[in-house]
Amino acid sequence: MTTFSALTSLAGQEPAEALAEALEQLDPPPSGVGVFEIEDGSGLWEVGGYFDAAPDPAALALLAVVHGAQDFSVSELPEIDWVAKVKRELVPVEAGRFFVYGSHDADRVPEGRVALLIEAAMAFGTGHHGTTLGCLRALDRMVSAGQVRHRVADIGCGTAVLAMAAASVWPEPVLASDIDAVAVEVAEANVAANGLQGRVRCIEATGFDHPELAQAAPFDLVFANILKGPLIDLAPAMGAHVAPDGQAILSGLLTTQADDVIAAYAAAGFDVAEREDIGDWATLVLTRRKG
Repeated sequence: MTTFSALTSLAGQEPAEALAEALEQLDPPPSGVGVFEIEDGSGLWEVGGYFDAAPDPAALALLAVVHGAQDFSVSELPEIDWVAKVKRELVPVEAGRFFVYGSHDADRVPEGRVALLIEAAMAFGTGHHGTTLGCLRALDRMVSAGQVRHRVADIGCGTAVLAMAAASVWPEPVLASDIDAVAVEVAEANVAANGLQGRVRCIEATGFDHPELAQAAPFDLVFANILKGPLIDLAPAMGAHVAPDGQAILSGLLTTQADDVIAAYAAAGFDVAEREDIGDWATLVLTRRKG
């Protein structure tokens, strides 16, 4: 079946979300709507709608004008089996001792590695992106240095690959949270697929705003592989929930955005312990100062 996309951009998260809500009210309505921050430091957000029939250009033009957005770009999408395509192109990822793979590559898992299964249909956060890869490498270096973290949280967990990696190498259960209920369901499915029930607890939460996170704090280590804006917003809460000498592994930010994140976390009581840039993406390991 032929489908169509209609994409635009505008400044600010709230205006973008308002446009997305208005887009959902079109008749006939789109089959799906997405809102994404454009990760180039511009402050622009992309709003996209997906339609089973060509959308009304006049209605789209009116929405763009009313919400101060760029003109919608409408495209006809080819009929592609995206899961099959991902399976063909999604090769296993190695990050030190960690081996992240899809079930189609189960026969390629090397002996003696920490193997983490992420299905191709749930590919976001598999480790192929420079941000997730950087976090896994940082964790691998910690383990190689003989460090053990007993209280660990993964904030904005996505597929929960980072939480599962920590739970696979350290003795205590890990808390994995995400603001999106669908992401939590995906995380729970991945936890079950990897036999880590009881080792990773998945919860829906905004930042640290959940009783289980409050009860488990202060944490020895917190992962936050999200975006620059949410990372900066999270800095004060991170300072309140990470133990002195505890660490945070942060990513989801461009190399050009790292200094702003470092400054926000310095104000919250953190110093930079490590930084690794992979392509355009930066991963930070921060240590909370004592006192």
